[in-house]
Amino acid sequence: MTFSLTESLDSFVKKHDNRQLLTIPIAVFVLSILVLAFTFASTGAPVKLGMEFKGGTMIAVTTSDSALSIEAKYSEYPIIDARSAGERVVIQFGPMDGKVQRALEDDITASYSDVEIKQIGAVYGTALQLQAVKAVILSFLGMAAVVFLIFRTTVPSLAVVASAFSDIIIAAAFMNIAGIELSLGTVAALLMLIGYSVDSDILLTTRVLKRRGTVEEKISRAMHTGITMTTTTLAALVVMYVVSTYSYLISSSLPQMSMLSDISIVLIFGLAADIMNTWLLNTGLLRWHVERTSPRRRRA
Repeated sequence: MTFSLTESLDSFVKKHDNRQLLTIPIAVFVLSILVLAFTFASTGAPVKLGMEFKGGTMIAVTTSDSALSIEAKYSEYPIIDARSAGERVVIQFGPMDGKVQRALEDDITASYSDVEIKQIGAVYGTALQLQAVKAVILSFLGMAAVVFLIFRTTVPSLAVVASAFSDIIIAAAFMNIAGIELSLGTVAALLMLIGYSVDSDILLTTRVLKRRGTVEEKISRAMHTGITMTTTTLAALVVMYVVSTYSYLISSSLPQMSMLSDISIVLIFGLAADIMNTWLLNTGLLRWHVERTSPRRRRA
């Protein structure tokens, strides 16, 4: 599968000029920006915020009732989600005032045993939002600084940064489309995505700028190595997603690990976007840069 993907992608890159290679990732990037802008206009944030960031209450109870029946039972409260986790059902509610909160807790504790209640206030959620934004921005700026120090050339460095930035934007847009909320887990996934993206982009840029051979040969060799790395990671993430999402199908005592499920699916889609951005966007920019600065072209 890896060999087939590499050969197909390599053939596509060789048959299309730089402008054609840039068209697809730029179009996807623009569509992703539109998705984020629409979400921002609708909710006040570019991505849908999870309970950690907007506040709310999460209640876990041990019961034989289905998640759907519990969701219907508490529909008068600001319920967001109810899902089964083995022998327990986890219910998530949005922010509510103190009186409603106490009524809900009294109702839950009177109806079920082994109740676990976790509440996050709106002020604490706002503080977490700021910390998450700072973490992503500082990580991205640190990555950009290291890239510029390594290559000391504007176009290749900008190509690496642009590819990583596009990966994050596309992954965030996918979260909105798939209904995945921004949580501490998905923030971690976006931070990991920066590292994965830079890894493949630096591999490509180093091979093209510092190895011998024609540009096409260097791109092909880098692609074989890079695609193997990425598909290996994708295979591991797919297994993690299946196990964390559908483990309850094997045994009802096994819970659904929603955080791992969200992390893995965001990384899967982000790495799929990285394949496009690295081998189309970054390759097109690098090939244009090398052709523009080649001594043969300057003599002509």
